[in-house]
Amino acid sequence: MWYYKNQEMETLSSFPKGTYGFIYRVTHTPSGKAYIGKKVLYHQKKVKLTKKELLEYTHVAGRKPAYKIAMNESDWQKYYGSHKEIMGMIREGKEEEFKREILELVTTKKLLTYYELKYQMLYQVLEKPNEFFNDNILGKFYRKDFDE
Repeated sequence: MWYYKNQEMETLSSFPKGTYGFIYRVTHTPSGKAYIGKKVLYHQKKVKLTKKELLEYTHVAGRKPAYKIAMNESDWQKYYGSHKEIMGMIREGKEEEFKREILELVTTKKLLTYYELKYQMLYQVLEKPNEFFNDNILGKFYRKDFDE
């Protein structure tokens, strides 16, 4: 279960209207080690228009669209993070060892990346390997850079 300000977030209707995604902290309670990341609530996917849908564009001048954008709910309810070590523990059935909390609700894709970076820097995730699973930020800054 995800928690935001001590409130359970069970369904999409639990989120305020206009929420694009959230910044989260997943903590492995036995070790106290955490992971900070971002998660979108919806995935956008290009879907080819059917013949019936294409017929609706016969009266439109110019180029007709070939695709439409379909919005599908993401796997946010089952999500624990993208770190390999965490994913391995989840595959072993250790979900109950994790606490999942939402740190920030975000309204746009761009702000989602900004707030993820902000929280990772605030918590100094790369500088505290004993406290965080994160081993890189934005695929540009790596924990190994601090080992020198």
